[in-house]
Amino acid sequence: MAFIPHTAADVEEMLAVIGVASVEQLFDEIPPSVRARGLAGIGDALNEMEVTRLMMSRAASCGFALSFIGAGAYEHHIPAAVWAIAARGEFYSSYTPYQAEASQGTLQAIYEFQTMIASLSGMDVANASLYDGASAFAEALLMAARINRKSKSLRMLVSRAVHPHYRAVARSITSLQGLNLEEVEYDAASGRTLVDSLRAHDGEDITALAIQQPNFFGVLEEVDGLSEWARRRAIPVIAVVNPISLALLRPPGEWRGGADVVVGEGQPLGVPLSSGGPYFGFMATRMAHVRQMPGRIAGRTVDLAGHEGFTLTLQAREQHIRRGRATSNICTNQGLMVTAATLYLSLMGPQGLRRVAAACHARTRALVEALVRIPGVRAAFAAPRFHEAVLQLDRPVAPVLAALERREILAGLDLAPDYPELGHALLVCATETKTAADIQVYASALGEALEARTAA
Repeated sequence: MAFIPHTAADVEEMLAVIGVASVEQLFDEIPPSVRARGLAGIGDALNEMEVTRLMMSRAASCGFALSFIGAGAYEHHIPAAVWAIAARGEFYSSYTPYQAEASQGTLQAIYEFQTMIASLSGMDVANASLYDGASAFAEALLMAARINRKSKSLRMLVSRAVHPHYRAVARSITSLQGLNLEEVEYDAASGRTLVDSLRAHDGEDITALAIQQPNFFGVLEEVDGLSEWARRRAIPVIAVVNPISLALLRPPGEWRGGADVVVGEGQPLGVPLSSGGPYFGFMATRMAHVRQMPGRIAGRTVDLAGHEGFTLTLQAREQHIRRGRATSNICTNQGLMVTAATLYLSLMGPQGLRRVAAACHARTRALVEALVRIPGVRAAFAAPRFHEAVLQLDRPVAPVLAALERREILAGLDLAPDYPELGHALLVCATETKTAADIQVYASALGEALEARTAA
């Protein structure tokens, strides 16, 4: 956003109007003992040209590493138009649209976003986003407890193939609200969550079932069987999804048993990696559950003259300040990220999104085929996959990753901290941004790194 500083004359004029002699006098109520005495780490002021050169040199010093890490945050191509539009002042600096008469543009953008997320997920309604995918998952668990009031146990069956960070965040958020997250093991051979592993809970009081599609390993779950098991027992199903995958895979709303709540991380939809954020979470549900859904919902209506308009609906502003009694703990959402996602989806369209998803699948397949030809590397799971894959090395992963990082290759994620039972396991990912040449560079570097350590 552009910043135009006030001139010295402007400052003097403003001080004269409010009857203050200096800017310093505005802060005279702050005790000297708690005031900062200079900013030693801040250099002299720079003009716009000098700042630009400084930032360019800093960016160049970071290098340009080839990244094959996914694990919930993905490097996708973002059309230049997305942020050229999102960074316009009317979007960039707009606040929560409580005053509908002054926020029609923002509300319409939110409404369009909700419509596209509902369409992608196969659900009836979506909200206006949450903080991130992990907190959206925690909110979905709390929502499931409200949906399934007949259940008194608050037992949530969560597959271990759900993102470990999502599970950790969910425990932190829900533990003091009485929810009990019980992990369901995945199959060691396929990487899937088996329906047979759920049958041990037949006849028990289960509040909800949570599964991820594709799961954290990139493996495609047998979602029809899992959701059908839950549906027959009147257990709500929470689906964690990658929005890009929904361009190819059947949406949760069309699973045989169906999902009740769909959540995920929206970062792949036009939001840069940005060293970890800001990102945003999305949530969609069935119309029957809409009053239990947290966050804001924009609706479309007509006024007395028949003119179309947009407004927040179902929840009063006070909903967000009712503390423990509120349906939602969300106030100002990740609105700018939602705007970027809306622009991205609009520009890509259904066909463009399918091409991106298909390219991601093809690149990951090519990556796995290239890497498993290297001695000491094999695929961990044989089940169908999307976007990501788990490889097993014949030695610890961390030193190999360090060796490739020195060659400016971010080779993947070491799974040892979260899945020690998989041995020397490496999670890799390739999106549409990776070329055949990039994959060959990675394969050659990995082969040399393994050969060098074997020789040593």
